[in-house]
Amino acid sequence: MFYKDERLALFIDGSNLYAAAKALGFDIDYKLLRQEFMRRGKLLRAFYYTALLENDEYSPIRPLVDWLHYNGFTMVTKPAKEYTDSQGRRKVKGNMDIELTVDAMELAPRVDHIVLFSGDGDFRPLVESLQRQGVRVSVVSTIRSQPPMIADELRRQADNFIELDELKEAIGRPPRENPVEREVAYNDH
Repeated sequence: MFYKDERLALFIDGSNLYAAAKALGFDIDYKLLRQEFMRRGKLLRAFYYTALLENDEYSPIRPLVDWLHYNGFTMVTKPAKEYTDSQGRRKVKGNMDIELTVDAMELAPRVDHIVLFSGDGDFRPLVESLQRQGVRVSVVSTIRSQPPMIADELRRQADNFIELDELKEAIGRPPRENPVEREVAYNDH
């Protein structure tokens, strides 16, 4: 489904991809992920979207964000909003859908193929629009988790569905339990 001469861009919905990989029992090795798609075509950009808690002294995702930034990923972040729900539970809200959509629409005239790492059904109209502009769209998520992480309407709209579990050998590594180990892992690449 990939052609060596096509211009590729990756759009990674960070929290969605993290949740899908976790449901499948592995961590993503982003260095391997980037290499895998560089082999598949001419990789122009790899975007990674995530919300960050700005008031936290240490965010567990910060080492990953810094590593990605230094290793060829275009980082798109915004402050997450904290609130308390009706049951008094502390919740964090940080939806990056609009940012991802705007960037994909802007880049569409310069690419042949966009790979969207998300199972969020809200992206179906984006995929449809990209296709009308002549861009092929592959969606990476999983149907092998319980429940499946990809919305049926998004899977049907995409030109190509890539099962994340089938990329495990190429881009995965066993999950690390200790956050300190995780920080070291990102710094040793």
